[in-house]
Amino acid sequence: MNVFLDERRASARFREIMRFVVVGGGCFLVDYGMLYAFTEFVGLPYLWSSGLSFSLSVVVNYWLCVTYVFRGAGAQSTRQRALFFGSSIAGLLLNQACMYVFVDICGIYYMVAKLFATAIVTVWNYVMKRRAIQG
Repeated sequence: MNVFLDERRASARFREIMRFVVVGGGCFLVDYGMLYAFTEFVGLPYLWSSGLSFSLSVVVNYWLCVTYVFRGAGAQSTRQRALFFGSSIAGLLLNQACMYVFVDICGIYYMVAKLFATAIVTVWNYVMKRRAIQG
């Protein structure tokens, strides 16, 4: 019986991770597209664009995580919302640090640097947002 329950939990966790990947991919497209638009069309410096695009994608990500990724999360307490957005602020700082290092120190084109920064921040986001949403 315990083996069956463990397999069910593992399967449920795998489906949850897959939903997180799909939502994350969509939010990445929002983030990446807005980064480009703010930088190339609006004329903002890449670090400003990166912060704005990341922040917009966090709002979309929160809604999708609560309604789709972490099913059964239910109504969020003030503490859970604070943890979610606190982890997002930390993710933003990590994103901005990565962007600065990759672009200004390593000389990587900002749109390529964003790919590397996203890979690093994604691991952080999953671990922290899962904790925040599920208490």
